[in-house]
Amino acid sequence: MKTTIMKNKYIHITAVVCGVLIGMTSCNDNKFLEVDQYNIIGKDAMFANDANAKKGLNGVYDMLFPNDSYGPDWGFKPNLFTGCHPTIDTQATLDDKDWNTQNWNQSDGNLLNGWKHVYAGICRANDYLAGLEKAEAVSSGAKKSLEGEGRALRAFFFHWLATTFGRVPMLSTGENYINTPYKARAETYVEMWDFIIDDFRAAADLLDWQPMDGQYGRATKGMALTYLGDAYMWKAYRLTNGANGQKQDEAEAKKCYQEAEKCFAEVLKNGPYKLNDSFTTLWDPASAWGPEAIWVEQLDEGNNWGKWDNLTSKLMLKWFTACPENGGWGSLYLSWEWWSSFERGDKRREGSACTGAVPQIDPNNEKYDPQYKDWYVASVYGRNPYLQEVLGKGNPGTKTKQFHFTNGQFAPAIWSTKFWRTASADYKAWGDGHWSPTPIYWKRLPNVMLDYAECRFRLYGGDDAEAWKQIDLLRERAFGLRENGKEKALTEKYLPYYNQFAEWTERTHNPNSDNENDRIFQKTRSEYPIPFGSYPGINIAPDAKAFYTAFKTKQGLKSPLWKVAVNTERRKEFNCEWSLRPDMQKSGFMEDHVEHDYPMRETPNDKMADTPWTNRNYKYNDLKMDMPIPHDEILKNPLCDQNAAYTKHETNK
Repeated sequence: MKTTIMKNKYIHITAVVCGVLIGMTSCNDNKFLEVDQYNIIGKDAMFANDANAKKGLNGVYDMLFPNDSYGPDWGFKPNLFTGCHPTIDTQATLDDKDWNTQNWNQSDGNLLNGWKHVYAGICRANDYLAGLEKAEAVSSGAKKSLEGEGRALRAFFFHWLATTFGRVPMLSTGENYINTPYKARAETYVEMWDFIIDDFRAAADLLDWQPMDGQYGRATKGMALTYLGDAYMWKAYRLTNGANGQKQDEAEAKKCYQEAEKCFAEVLKNGPYKLNDSFTTLWDPASAWGPEAIWVEQLDEGNNWGKWDNLTSKLMLKWFTACPENGGWGSLYLSWEWWSSFERGDKRREGSACTGAVPQIDPNNEKYDPQYKDWYVASVYGRNPYLQEVLGKGNPGTKTKQFHFTNGQFAPAIWSTKFWRTASADYKAWGDGHWSPTPIYWKRLPNVMLDYAECRFRLYGGDDAEAWKQIDLLRERAFGLRENGKEKALTEKYLPYYNQFAEWTERTHNPNSDNENDRIFQKTRSEYPIPFGSYPGINIAPDAKAFYTAFKTKQGLKSPLWKVAVNTERRKEFNCEWSLRPDMQKSGFMEDHVEHDYPMRETPNDKMADTPWTNRNYKYNDLKMDMPIPHDEILKNPLCDQNAAYTKHETNK
């Protein structure tokens, strides 16, 4: 299928075999030595000219995507498990259920895959940067940008490790797991974050706002500054309430927030970014590298319709995220607590998820939730509005008509449409139908806006007008106010893909069909799945202070009002985005959130079908937010020790 919006020029990730560069792995994994290599280009050839140097860096960019050798599910697993599930806003069953109960452990294969995948990227970056330093045939202009990109990529990989595992071994330029097989973790959090900060600062100074050669997907000044500010906030967190043994220093933490504020202010003032007019379109193919995208893993197979034995992208999002009765595997569910946190008219909910046809929330049953009478909300009741697929395929006995869906264990009957949007997991799924272009957002403009707001609240107090302004701007978009008057233009841009999809599936509107899917699915439609424009009668976003004052009281939250507002906006904006848990953690909000947004309760299994609320039966342990160093690394690297929460005497606490 051809989309209508391939307007951007993307960096081409190609395999370049350049001696040791492509051979690097993490965790002392030397399997590459067993591979027969018939044609090897010498490392020096990589830096023979500008063109070769650019191609060489593609070996590092390649590690931004799933890779069978290290982590075939990178970009979804382990990122969902470490970046979202600990918040309980996203949930799982079966083998993944431990990620909702703090029962993850050092033997988890997803953690090891992520660790190996990221260190492979770091080793490639280190080898590349070492060669680039000595490259005399590469022009100064190209060298400047390539060094900036290389350091930004290395810092990005270390950033994931640091926000996931806490202190980790820091490999410098030229170091890899072949010439440096054993290395201790950074002695302090400050030492580790200063290393990452130095890389992002250098990258920000070396790079331009626009990507080199106009290729979207390359690191830019905006990417580097956004992560630089984030890194300063993490350093401040580790110096204060997130110390976990670090010597506390409030004065130094304040300096970090000041530096972070400067980074975010520069992105907001000088960067080329602006909010998409519509939140609901952000995961559409027509939004690929849209105006608010700062750092994205853009999964787009172009015109390659991958078959099961020849997939361009190994990341099988439609199966991971679809309702099991519609062909999915059920790795991702959303909680009713998250669903109920939204205000009437906030379109971020309907743009992110769809629910089972639970009788208690029938759109005609005002006694349960009058919000369901809203004209656009009903579109996600019992069906995926983007695919026009009925949840449970319309079967009378479908489990999706329960608050909690039974899939091995009970899970909430809510599914993410951020990912289960561009391809059916059931229809034409196993043959030529594996084409599902999807953006995985690592950083977009709202990340900057809310981080900037948090820095200002910390520096200037909870009444800071500029900080509340950032929240108000996001809420203006959330309530559809930026769509008003632009309905026609938005429809012309975003609707064609869905009509093309309908034509490809060859489903026609058949009112006499016994299959409810066929009765609903129409070959073409004239309106976007979530109608554009604000809810009738809403001409201004409801006052944020007033709403969050009431919300804080209702939930029993103990944090300052500004912290409740910033982090609840993050929950609404970044659900199913890998920044959610890290952002809430560095803000010092995770414990308050888990304890009060998910109070401990116990509901008998035979009552779960009719109960919306989550059972939490464990006491939150903030130390466990530093995930365990994989056991494989502990065995192979004797200088690497384990995080405190996972030592033998702490394992079951």
